[in-house]
Amino acid sequence: MLGDNLYLVILLAGVGILALVVNYILTTREQQSEARRERLNWLQTQAEHTLSALAILKETGCRQDIVDKLNQHAMALIEEISLLAPDSELMTQVGDLKETSDRSRPDRTRFNSDRAVKRAQIYINFAEKLIIQMAKAGKMTGQLARTYQQELYWLNVSLVADAHQHQATRLMDMGDKHTALSHLKHAKAVLVRAGVPQRQKQPKLDELQVSIDRIQPKRDWGAGALADSLDDYLNDSP
Repeated sequence: MLGDNLYLVILLAGVGILALVVNYILTTREQQSEARRERLNWLQTQAEHTLSALAILKETGCRQDIVDKLNQHAMALIEEISLLAPDSELMTQVGDLKETSDRSRPDRTRFNSDRAVKRAQIYINFAEKLIIQMAKAGKMTGQLARTYQQELYWLNVSLVADAHQHQATRLMDMGDKHTALSHLKHAKAVLVRAGVPQRQKQPKLDELQVSIDRIQPKRDWGAGALADSLDDYLNDSP
């Protein structure tokens, strides 16, 4: 009788231990599966945004070293996706995006509408934030990251100015000089406010001023310092 009870106790203990082991394995697998899903969702978002940003940067004629650095980041994301979900629909989608990005070429004519410019700005801003994250992760020096940030900032500014200039040209061809002049002055104001060295923006400012003067010739106030000052003020006003 005592032996039967002891056997029963051992059997129950064994069943309990087995149940705990099975529960632990199932719980661990669920946690791993959930962690994998979360990681894949994050990788998908990052890869899609990075590849879209790369396409925009290539179309806007961004510096090649910036493109190369972001492309390295995109490849690392794709490689991790291929390890976690090699035959998944996600891998196919990301692969298609990568091919589209690789085919992108400089083409500023794509950014002549407000919608296209806004979309480009979103991805340029994303690229700028990504550069900061990469620097914090030790993937580039802080100095290089600041240089890239300045380049992306100027790319953003010049993109907006160029879009206004294109609109002005189109409106001039339609005979709407007043609205064209407004676009040119907006472009000039964007450049004047830009926080970059004067030598960097001066060529574009000079080009815009020629177009503005063609529509609105400088007034002849006669000789004198006061007249010159007034003339400069009127031309510099956005």
